[in-house]
Amino acid sequence: MPDAKLFAGHRIKRLRRQSGLTQAAMADMLEISPSYLNLVERNQRPLSATLLLKLAETFDFDTRSLSDDEPGGGEEGLRRRLADPLFADLDIDRTELQEWLAAAPGGVEAFARAFDRLAQEGTAENVADLDPIIPVRRAIERWKNHYADLDSQAEELADELRLGAGDLYGAIAERLRSRHQLTIRILPADVMPDRLRRLDLHARQLQLSEMLDQASRTFQAGFQLAQIEAKAEIEALIAGAEMDQEVSRRLYHRHLAGYFSAALMMPYSRFLRACEASGYDLELLQRRFGAGFEQVAHRLTTLQRVGARGLPFFMLRIDRAGQLSKRYGGASNTPLAEGSDYCPLWAIHRAFDRPGEIARQLIELEDGSRWFTLARTVHPVARTPEGIRAEFAIGLGVDADHAAPLIEARGLDLKGEAVPIGLGCRACTRAACPQRSAPPAGRAILVNDRERGLAPFAFAGD
Repeated sequence: MPDAKLFAGHRIKRLRRQSGLTQAAMADMLEISPSYLNLVERNQRPLSATLLLKLAETFDFDTRSLSDDEPGGGEEGLRRRLADPLFADLDIDRTELQEWLAAAPGGVEAFARAFDRLAQEGTAENVADLDPIIPVRRAIERWKNHYADLDSQAEELADELRLGAGDLYGAIAERLRSRHQLTIRILPADVMPDRLRRLDLHARQLQLSEMLDQASRTFQAGFQLAQIEAKAEIEALIAGAEMDQEVSRRLYHRHLAGYFSAALMMPYSRFLRACEASGYDLELLQRRFGAGFEQVAHRLTTLQRVGARGLPFFMLRIDRAGQLSKRYGGASNTPLAEGSDYCPLWAIHRAFDRPGEIARQLIELEDGSRWFTLARTVHPVARTPEGIRAEFAIGLGVDADHAAPLIEARGLDLKGEAVPIGLGCRACTRAACPQRSAPPAGRAILVNDRERGLAPFAFAGD
């Protein structure tokens, strides 16, 4: 080793932790005082040649790795990162870098990791921009999935249709026929084996599969009506979103037409009154408005009209593998609607074990926020000719402080014990979780052959 002073406290501390030793135990093995080892670990004392030899003999590692393992790649690594235009106005000289490395190696490493993570996410962001779904999700989040103009127009139309017929599906069918010269035709599954809805402009027909249940038929008919009568409002929203890709604009168009159709089936004022009067009874709401469970759950996330707000629900939809296919945060501001991985301790996963039943659960995230959640499976009506049918679980939730009016929350102590969950193992830093499948990102893994904790991984900071 060269005669220059070598400060490697971060590496010595990591070695000690990986060996499962206290400072006193390691100091005893190195035949130095605990106070001296403490100074070495804090980079207030350099490593002497004698101590280096003792480390090599006792712990069997190459001392050359000490100089190769400087925080953040050492002085050169810091200089490379600080060359970013973000820091162009800072005059940081070599002496400052050396002092920073010596005085706060942990801070240097934290800065390096944060910088690299942000750089990586920036690259990922550029890649994400190529995904046509990302701009659609951003647009929905920007509006908190509440479109006041579409809601008002759908509500007025729903009231007008009610005057003509008590059956909404029949009223929509008649309006399509009389005003837009489109008839609805229900076709056998063998005629439309791979389609649920098709618009045949030559025959002036909206063709629907016989596989659709009544709620789905009404929704698809309303979807077609939305594309005609709410065309201007939908196109204005799409133009305002300024999406680069045509497929993104088409996906957003589909979401907005679906929003209008759901608002037609569940007009805002009547639906909100029914929610508040029934304690947000999901089964009652389904029956009263002729809607499916997923349609009602989604509608609950949209009730944000100024002066007439509903509870701030969020909604997710996952499959058995935990893959996310829908998420609407609404006005909930929950982290659960932002991620893509979900804790296996959350009851949404157990919903698949009891199809059709609602599983309720009070959960608490690492940030201390508490949520009352409901989960239930749904089965889309479509299936392949081979009989393959999809199955999803819907997760619906609201801040525990707002959950008291819910009929499903009755008898539950909303201030009582909650199930602690995380946002997926890679984002969760709960230490003693036996369900953990992976260590948290950005935390050093600690391996101790002498001990085995509850969790399969131990990591720095636990």
